[in-house]
Amino acid sequence: MNHTTPVHQEGNKFRQKLCVPCYQTDRQGLLKPSGFMDMAQEIAYWAADAMGFGYDSLHIHHTAWVMTRLHVQFLQPVRWRDGVNLFTWHKGYSGISFFRDFLMQDAKGATAIAATSSWVVIDESSRRMVKPEELLQLAQVEHPDHAIEEPVPKVILPKEMEPVGEHRVSCTEIDINGHTNNACYVVWALGCLPAEATLQPLKDLYVNFNKETVEGECVELYRHHSDNIWHVEGRLDGKTCFSVKLCY
Repeated sequence: MNHTTPVHQEGNKFRQKLCVPCYQTDRQGLLKPSGFMDMAQEIAYWAADAMGFGYDSLHIHHTAWVMTRLHVQFLQPVRWRDGVNLFTWHKGYSGISFFRDFLMQDAKGATAIAATSSWVVIDESSRRMVKPEELLQLAQVEHPDHAIEEPVPKVILPKEMEPVGEHRVSCTEIDINGHTNNACYVVWALGCLPAEATLQPLKDLYVNFNKETVEGECVELYRHHSDNIWHVEGRLDGKTCFSVKLCY
């Protein structure tokens, strides 16, 4: 790499030592789900770069990584100013989907957060999914461990969803790939919940990214609550662009 990397390679895993900043925490001083997603996204880019299939390598061929599914398990609280180690590793691919896991450990080495994710490569111009042969050769190197063994499932939405408003995508939510950053969808989803619901400990977060959104588009938001589970759906032109399942 031509730049200084903040990650340390340990076999086929990559580790980043972090101190949880205040701007990634909520009113209880706990790491926000979107905060974890920001951290995971950053280390994923660095790790992919170190393995030869990062942002710069794909951008030369006018392609880019896009996350399609995510499952995060919150096992113990992570607080402002906590020192943590964040690990990530590539788990191989199947068809057009590439798999990457994440693990956040506290200062004593206990697992605080575990996550698994699916990614695809898109053509930057057509926005269609592609399967570069060169990338498939590089992606042969993988780590057999699992933070979460099961692949991220499809979020099955209840039939009756309650409308809760809409969100117009702002220029501040667009990332380097020209579309809404993946963490923003979780921010929107949590914003659909009553305040008291978000004060409970979140156990599992599932996200399906079905269709990208861009600046100026208006996303209709819907929700459903049953027991300790919330579903949130975003629709664009009547079609689901994202779906979220939050288990408390």
